[in-house]
Amino acid sequence: QEQPVESGGGLVQAVGSLRLSCAASGGTFINSVVCWFRQAPGKERESVAAIAWNRLATYYSDSVKGRFSISRDNAKNTLYLQMNSLKPEDTDVYYCVAKGNSSLLGIYDRGRYSYWGQGTQVTVSS
Repeated sequence: QEQPVESGGGLVQAVGSLRLSCAASGGTFINSVVCWFRQAPGKERESVAAIAWNRLATYYSDSVKGRFSISRDNAKNTLYLQMNSLKPEDTDVYYCVAKGNSSLLGIYDRGRYSYWGQGTQVTVSS
């Protein structure tokens, strides 16, 4: 397995949109739950959205539900996060992570994830 690589972060005005992408090779995403986490300076890393390997189950934190959408293209080994109606409080470093297995247990527990990207900065101005 190889480390996931995020892209698509940047600066956007409030109520705008961004789409994050994450690519992984070496089978990192195969048969794996994948998730987006985020972290601001001085705060704990929190899960934002997760998706099952078969794409039949998705999970969202209450803070982003209805605004963000997670998806994946298993043929391309790529994960996406469509972020709409962005708010200044969405400003964070966003991490793409893979669990390394298909179990949905502990889906919000960062300790359950084995493969972490370097992160991409998202900044939302008011």
